[in-house]
Amino acid sequence: MSNAHSHDDIKKHVRTYMVIFFALLVGTVVTVWLNSVHFESAALTIGIALFVAIIKAGLVAGFFMHLLSEKKAIYMMLAVTIFFFVAMMFLFVWSRDQLPRGGEYTPTKYVPNPSAIGAY
Repeated sequence: MSNAHSHDDIKKHVRTYMVIFFALLVGTVVTVWLNSVHFESAALTIGIALFVAIIKAGLVAGFFMHLLSEKKAIYMMLAVTIFFFVAMMFLFVWSRDQLPRGGEYTPTKYVPNPSAIGAY
């Protein structure tokens, strides 16, 4: 048996996976518990929920998806994906102010100019 797959090495990996599993389990319990806690603002509630979710997603991506030991190309693809995700979220938030104040969006209809129809 090679040194890369020794019994001690396998035990070390199993121990790491068990620690991450219990950390994710604690994160899930915290998420469920935070659902019953009422904070003073919706922004604070969303911020705390996103913080817990980012920690859990980082653990899953780093250990279970083995991104902690990957090469720079994988990190560059992840960075590009995160960049476009943040840009898309920014566009959604920015475009929210572009709607009329009543909250209803009425699309404009294209009405061709009758005199321009026979011009071609």
